[in-house]
Amino acid sequence: MSAIIIFYLAVIVLYIVSLWMVFQKAGQPGWGAIIPIYNIYLLVKISGRPGWWFILLLIPVVNIVIDVIISIDIARNFGKSDGFGIGLFLVGFVFYPILAFGDASYHPAASA
Repeated sequence: MSAIIIFYLAVIVLYIVSLWMVFQKAGQPGWGAIIPIYNIYLLVKISGRPGWWFILLLIPVVNIVIDVIISIDIARNFGKSDGFGIGLFLVGFVFYPILAFGDASYHPAASA
């Protein structure tokens, strides 16, 4: 049982470190990755969408559609495909480390 807990904690730490690096690549404060709610707001900003879209993430069912759109926009802003954006949505704990530790660079005009 303790091995499962250690694995779970390792995945959480990897996810936080990955978000931290993605935020820094996008010119946002890396420490925002450890602040609940604020990290989601930063993801909205990195996607190139207006900050008020954060409110849409609080509405049930609508939040799923908005999260897919934001994930695809983040992928596009890092020069990745729409399929990569779907991967960010479905298995972010795998795809965010790819963004963080890969050679992807942030170009916000790519989604416009």
